[in-house]
Amino acid sequence: MQTAAAALQNAYHRTKWGLIIRGLISIAVGVLIIARPMASIAVLALVIAIWALVDGIAQVVRGFDLRHVIKHSWALILTGVIGIVFGVAALYYYPVVSLAFMVLWVGFWLISTGGLGIYAAVVEKRLGLSWGSTLAFGLFSVIVGFAAAMQPRATLAGLMALLAAFALVGGVAQLVGAAKLHKAKEEMEERVEGMRRSA
Repeated sequence: MQTAAAALQNAYHRTKWGLIIRGLISIAVGVLIIARPMASIAVLALVIAIWALVDGIAQVVRGFDLRHVIKHSWALILTGVIGIVFGVAALYYYPVVSLAFMVLWVGFWLISTGGLGIYAAVVEKRLGLSWGSTLAFGLFSVIVGFAAAMQPRATLAGLMALLAAFALVGGVAQLVGAAKLHKAKEEMEERVEGMRRSA
């Protein structure tokens, strides 16, 4: 029984301190992005370039490993080669290519999402369902997607602001979670102590 209690206590401490450390790091990252946006953009561009290169190599290796199992393993290999080429180009022309890719990816994602929203609105209309809000969302996404592709600086600024907000909110949420966990532990200890006294 003592061993189980000790294991539970250790798990509680690991979880609590894990939340606190992750929360503080997230807040620090958010503050750093706000304080030094240009340096943050440069780091983000480097991460994208390295990610594309590593992911491309992994895809090529996976494609060769599965060439006897999957009929169209060449597609995996081709995807990997494209990733490697992009990663090398992004590192060579750092940070321009990575940032251009990021902006185009965001624009493409918004346009694709908007297109799917418009299609969903058409289907909803045919089924006699409420379709106005879905259509509005789809059109808005398409317009914002084109605007993102046409205004790369504004898109980068928006992305960095979004990342900073996500880091700050996520960090605060993790610290709140750690505080709630501590409070729950104290309440549990009080209940156990109360049961001991009544027994």
